[in-house]
Amino acid sequence: MLKKKLLFVLVAGISFWMVSCKPKAKPEEYNAKAADPELYHKSVELLTEVIIHDIFKPPVASRIYAYSNLAGYEAMVPGFPAYESLGGKLNGFKTPLQPEAGKEYCFPLASTRAFLKVARTLTFSASFFDEYEKTFYKKYEDMGVPSDVIERSMAYGDSVAAHVIKYSTGDKYKQTRGVRFTVTNEPGTWVPTPPAYADACEPEWHKIRSLSLDSARQFSPPPPPMWTKNKNSKFWDETREVYEVGKNLTEEQKRTAWFWDDNPFVMNVVGHVMFANKKMTPGGHWLAIHSTVSRNQKAPFDRSVEGYTLTSIALLDGFIGCWEEKYRSRKVRPETVINSDIDPKWQPFLQTPPFPEYTSGHSTISAASAEVLTFVHGDNIAFTDSTEHKHGHGVMSFKSFREAALSVNVSRLYGGIHYRSGCDEGNKAGTKIGQHVLSIAKTRK
Repeated sequence: MLKKKLLFVLVAGISFWMVSCKPKAKPEEYNAKAADPELYHKSVELLTEVIIHDIFKPPVASRIYAYSNLAGYEAMVPGFPAYESLGGKLNGFKTPLQPEAGKEYCFPLASTRAFLKVARTLTFSASFFDEYEKTFYKKYEDMGVPSDVIERSMAYGDSVAAHVIKYSTGDKYKQTRGVRFTVTNEPGTWVPTPPAYADACEPEWHKIRSLSLDSARQFSPPPPPMWTKNKNSKFWDETREVYEVGKNLTEEQKRTAWFWDDNPFVMNVVGHVMFANKKMTPGGHWLAIHSTVSRNQKAPFDRSVEGYTLTSIALLDGFIGCWEEKYRSRKVRPETVINSDIDPKWQPFLQTPPFPEYTSGHSTISAASAEVLTFVHGDNIAFTDSTEHKHGHGVMSFKSFREAALSVNVSRLYGGIHYRSGCDEGNKAGTKIGQHVLSIAKTRK
C-alpha cells in the first residue's frame, strides 16, 4: 500500500514538473492564433442575430453596426502597423487612449472585446451576449495567451469601447426618439400604406451626426418628378411603369425582388390575424456579403475588420443622406397612387415599407457599400450570396459588388415599392457617398 502511495506521489510530481516546465507560448505565436478572422466574423453574426431579434429599424441598425465596428477597428490599430486611427478624420471623433508602452497585448482579442462591448451597450438582448461570451474568451486561453495578457487586452478593449460609447452619445440619437411624423395629406405626398398603415420610420434621422459627411444634404439628388394630374407627365410615366411591371413580373424578376427584400419587419394578415416576420436589415445583408467574400478570399483579421468598419460607416452616412431627402420631398409611394387612380386591387410584389419613396434607401446604401467593398477586396470579385437563404430568400451570384448593387436597384422597381427615378438617383447618391467615405476615413498608412 505504501509503495502505491509513493508511486502516486512520484507520478503526480513528475506531471506537475512537466506542466510547470512547459514553455510559454511566445507573443508572435499566440497573436497569430488570436488573429483568426473567424472570431470577429462570428461576433458580427451574433450582433446581426440580436438586431433581428430586437427588431431595430434599418437606419438604427446601421448606427449600431457603425459604432460597434469603429470600436473593434480602433482597438485593433495599435497592433497592426499598416493601419491608422480614424481619430481626427470622422466628425468629432478623437483617437482613443493608446495601450501602455512596454506591455504585452493581444490586440485581436482587444478588438473583438471592444466590438462586443459596444454591441451589447447599444442593443437590448444582453442574454445573447452572455451566452456567447461564456465560452468565447476561453478560446484565447486555449491559444496560449497568458492570463495577464488576456486581462490587459480585455481592459484595453473596454477602454476603447467606453471611448466610442461616449462619442456615440453626442450624435443626437436620443433627441430624435419618440418624434412622430405629421401626415399632411397634400396631393403627391406620403401617407401610411397597407397592411399595417404604420407610422413613418425615423422622420428625424437626418439630424443624426454623420461620420464623414459635411451635412446630410452633401450629396442630395435632384428633385423627383413632380406630382401632377397631367397624365402625360414624367410622374405618370413612372407610375404606369411600376403598375405594368408589377402586373407582368417574370419569375426571374420576382426572384430578384424577393432576394433583396431585406424588410426587417413584414406584417402578414390572414383573416383577422396579423403577425410579423423578422428578417435581416439591408445593412446586415451587406455586412454579411463582406463576411462571405472575406472568407472566400481568406482575408486576414485586419482586412476583415477594416471592411466591416468602412462598410458600416458607409451604411450610416448613406441612411442619413437618403433619409434627409425622403422627409424633404415626402414623395408618395406607387401603391397609394395606383390604388387611388389606376387599379384599387393592385398590390406590390413586396410590402411597402413605412416611409416616403424618394429616394430608395436600399439603392443608396447598397451603392455606398459596393464602393467601399470594391476598395477593400478589389474590383470584379465574383461571389455567391446565400446570406438570407435561411429566411427563404434564395441564393444569387454576382460578378462584382457593383453588379450586386445594380441588382438591388432594379429589385425595388420589380417589388413595386419605388419609381425608377427613386432607384436610379439613390444609386447615384450612394456611389458618391461610398467614394466620399473612402476619401475621409483613410484606414491604411
